[in-house]
Amino acid sequence: MERTGITRRAVLAAAATLPAGLALAQTTPWAPARQVRIICPFPPGGAADLLSRALAEELGGVLGQSVVVENRAGAGGSIGTEAAIRAPADGHTLIMGSTGPNAMNPALFNLPFDPARDLAPVSMVATVASILVVHPSVPAATLPELLALLRARPGQLSYASAGNGSSIHLFMELLKSLAGVDIQHIPYRGGGPAMVDVIAGRVAMMFDTIPTAMPHVRDGRIRVLAVSSAARHPTLPEVPTVAESGVPGFEAVGFYGLLAPLATPEPAIARYTNEVAGVLSRPAFRARLQAIGVDPAPGSPAEFAAFVERDRARWTQLVRSVGIRPD
Repeated sequence: MERTGITRRAVLAAAATLPAGLALAQTTPWAPARQVRIICPFPPGGAADLLSRALAEELGGVLGQSVVVENRAGAGGSIGTEAAIRAPADGHTLIMGSTGPNAMNPALFNLPFDPARDLAPVSMVATVASILVVHPSVPAATLPELLALLRARPGQLSYASAGNGSSIHLFMELLKSLAGVDIQHIPYRGGGPAMVDVIAGRVAMMFDTIPTAMPHVRDGRIRVLAVSSAARHPTLPEVPTVAESGVPGFEAVGFYGLLAPLATPEPAIARYTNEVAGVLSRPAFRARLQAIGVDPAPGSPAEFAAFVERDRARWTQLVRSVGIRPD
C-alpha cells in the first residue's frame, strides 16, 4: 500500500514540474485548424444530406471552425466513400456513412476498398425506419392478409425498389425470404420513380422511408401495412411491425454514422465523438432530426463498429442466399 502511495506522490510531483505549455497540451482537446468537411455520398435533398447539413451546422458552433457538406454522389455511395478513404487523415475530413455504402455494397460490388478496414468509426448518429405500403387496389388491409394473398397468387404481384441492391430492395427480399412468398421485383432508378408507379397502381407495393412515404399515405394514395423496425415507431404507434404481423425475426432499419480516414489522429476522433454526443443530447436538435424522419441514435466508435459489423453480416448472408446481383 505504501509503495502505491509513493508512486502516486512521485507522479504528482513530476507533473508539477512539467512546463506549463506541455501540461496544457495534456488537457486541451484537439481542435481543427481550418474548415472541416463532411462528405455526403448521396445527392442533395435526401435524408443523408439533410442529416449531414443539420449536424454540420451544430458542430461548427462547438468546434470554432466552419463545417461544410460536400456531396459526392454516385455508385450507391461508393464514390463518396472512396473519396473519404483517400482524403488526408488529419482530422479535417469526415463522411456520413450509412447502410448501403457501409453494410450492403461490400456484398454486392467488387470494390477496390473495404469501408470496415479503411475508415475509422467516429460516432453512430441516427437510424431510419421504413414502412411497407401498397396501392389501395391491393385487397389486403393488413400484412397477414397481404401474405395470404401472396401465397395464393405466387409471383403475380410486384414490388418496386430504388434499383437492384438498394436498401429497399434488400428489405423486401428479406421479407420474401422470411415469409416464404414470391413477389416480382421491378427495379427503378431511384426511390422517387418507384413510388410514382406504386401510387399509379402499376406496381403493387414497396418499402420506403417514413418521411418519404407518409405524405402519400395521408393523402390516401397508398396504404401502410407495417413498419420495418423491431418496435413500433413513435410517430406511427398504430402501425404494427412486420415481425408482429406474422414474420418473426424481421427487422430492417437504415443507419447513419460519422467515419474518418483510417489514420485520423485519435484525439481528433475523440473530440468529434464527444461533440456529436453532446449535439444529439439537445432536445431541439433531436426534434429537428425527427422532423426529417430520422431517429437520433448516438453511439461510441466501438458501438458503431459493432452495429455495422452485425448489419453487414446479415445483408451479406441474404445477398448470397438469394443471389442478388446489382445493375
